[in-house]
Amino acid sequence: MKKKLVKLFAASALFAGLLAGCGESSGGSSGASSGASGDTIKIGLNLELSGAVASYGTGINQGVQLAVDEINAAGGVDGKQIKLIPVDNKSDGQEATNGAIKLTDQDKVVAIIGAATSGNTIAQVEIANNKETVLITPSGTSMVVTVNEKGKLNEYAFRTTFIDPFQGTVAANFALNELGVKTAAVYGDNASDYAKGLGAAFIETFEAGGGKIVKQESYIAKDTDFRSTLTRIKSADPEFVYIPGYYEEVGLIVKQARELGIDVPLMGGDGWDSPTLVELAGAKALNNTFVTAAYAAEDPDPMIQNFVKAFTDKHGEAPDGFSALGYDTVYLLKDAIERAGEADSVKIKEALEQTKDFPLVTGALTIDENHNPIKAATILEFVDGQMKFNSKVNPE
Repeated sequence: MKKKLVKLFAASALFAGLLAGCGESSGGSSGASSGASGDTIKIGLNLELSGAVASYGTGINQGVQLAVDEINAAGGVDGKQIKLIPVDNKSDGQEATNGAIKLTDQDKVVAIIGAATSGNTIAQVEIANNKETVLITPSGTSMVVTVNEKGKLNEYAFRTTFIDPFQGTVAANFALNELGVKTAAVYGDNASDYAKGLGAAFIETFEAGGGKIVKQESYIAKDTDFRSTLTRIKSADPEFVYIPGYYEEVGLIVKQARELGIDVPLMGGDGWDSPTLVELAGAKALNNTFVTAAYAAEDPDPMIQNFVKAFTDKHGEAPDGFSALGYDTVYLLKDAIERAGEADSVKIKEALEQTKDFPLVTGALTIDENHNPIKAATILEFVDGQMKFNSKVNPE
């Protein structure tokens, strides 16, 4: 889950001009949202357009907007125009829940795209299941988005990105096999399902591969001074530090780690994926750091380069992985609606479950029995503040 150069544009401007068409409901399955009115198909957006992780939601939003513009300009979906209905969840779980209630009860959308984070997606899952409305997170990686803690499938929840265990496993194998390290420390947000999922998978795979975890530490979201904990990590003398977390804290962690003389390779997941990370950490401090990501903007694949050009022409900068995932989510949903034969959420759910080898910017995608995509991950390396393609890892 790729260059991360998204700017925080105003949400209202991003949604201008997409409110086409009106009319009476076209019907659909009993108890489910049809989401079709006259010449439009209503899709909800429940994204972090403000608040702590607004960079993620804004990136997804830009990718979604580009895809919708392209699809509508080409005639829409089965002759109907996509109408986006946005909600800003303000990077807050309760706001995400309230947004899902509005989108299903009041707006009667056929599907919801979002949220960007696992926690804000999980906050919508029960509503999506109860209202029989498809929910697709472009970037929420926690296992319990699609399968709850009791092992039961969340019937209407899907995702476009890979899951936490895959990211953690890829990072551990990269550290062992490509960087050749034998000892590592793990430093993650102790309240984040995302960080805990990546960290657990990393530890399991690293130890199974013969590596040794010499230190495990945690921090609290919104912390700004990490020096005491980083000093303990430095004392353990790891050859590598895995830092699963979000850019707000990670940027300061990387900066302070380098100031304390921790010069070993650092690595994280797609939560690092924000231009704000470079602003917080500094370009020099980020050298010799690595990220598991959805795609690389430098990849010569024609589909990727066509997307990068279209996005850059519109926004004046290359798209990050969140933009790519937002873009792909719209096209995944379009394909499912077309195969379903109508904008009916139950039928769209069934079509999504049958998705196999569907080509997308972030890689060909197959939906497995747990509503998770089987797809590749890309490893990026920071070089003087820029994210450069390192390698691509396919699922085993």
